Amino acid sequence: MNERRLDVGDAEYALTERGAGDAVLLLHGFPETHRCWDRVADELAVSQRVVAADIRGYGASVAPPGGPRGEGYTKREMAAELVELMAGLGHERFAVVGHDRGARVAYRMALDHPDRVRRLAVLNIVPTIDQFERMSGGPSLGYWPWYFLAQPAPFPERVIGAAPEAVLDYVFSTWPADADAISAEAREAYRQAMTADTIAAMCADYRASYHLDREHDADDRAARRRIAAPVLVISGEEETQLDDAPDVWREWADDLTGARVPGGHFLPEEAPRELAGLLVPFLRADQPT
Repeated sequence: MNERRLDVGDAEYALTERGAGDAVLLLHGFPETHRCWDRVADELAVSQRVVAADIRGYGASVAPPGGPRGEGYTKREMAAELVELMAGLGHERFAVVGHDRGARVAYRMALDHPDRVRRLAVLNIVPTIDQFERMSGGPSLGYWPWYFLAQPAPFPERVIGAAPEAVLDYVFSTWPADADAISAEAREAYRQAMTADTIAAMCADYRASYHLDREHDADDRAARRRIAAPVLVISGEEETQLDDAPDVWREWADDLTGARVPGGHFLPEEAPRELAGLLVPFLRADQPT
């Protein structure tokens, strides 16, 4: 595994590379880093060039604070930066697999840069505009980050910064089907990554979704723009609020496959073997045998 840092615009991205073959970019979600992919990436690297990056401002990636509405952290801006990052690594066309917040960057990349994205896999989400439309009822208490982290600065930053361990403990005890799936070592790594700067980036990420990302989705829906690449939608069997995820995504993509694996929200760590079992054939489907 090769660890690297790469400047893109005003951000410095931390990433790892391993394996050989067609490139696949792995993007993590809140409140984690690229290390959530460790066990999956090893399986993919048998036949793929795997790039796992800390998204803008998270983990060891460094970026300026966002604007009052999350400017700088829209999924459109983040996707454009990562397209440039992949080009800088020599990958003009690649597959992308995203979990949680990373999946929102991934599908925006597929919409905005269809010539660059060969295949798309999204884990544990529906599109942002659909997410906001469903948050008025059902399991709405579980969606607290969408509104809390989007509050004006510096309120959520100060609250999370006062007790980052408590935030992580709550997330990792309630979002997975099995809290033990997030190891003590991984939890400590994520805790160490929760600096004042990364907390600010997390809040900017959610502010951007509240104010700007859903507007971008609304524009695409009105224009009937669709994802051209083949799409794999994966959710956890215990994440029942996403039972209909494939049906929602079919409004955005024509070539779509839906699948479920054991677990809750953190599938790269809860079900790495099952997840890799789905991703390997999906990523290799259009490659010569």
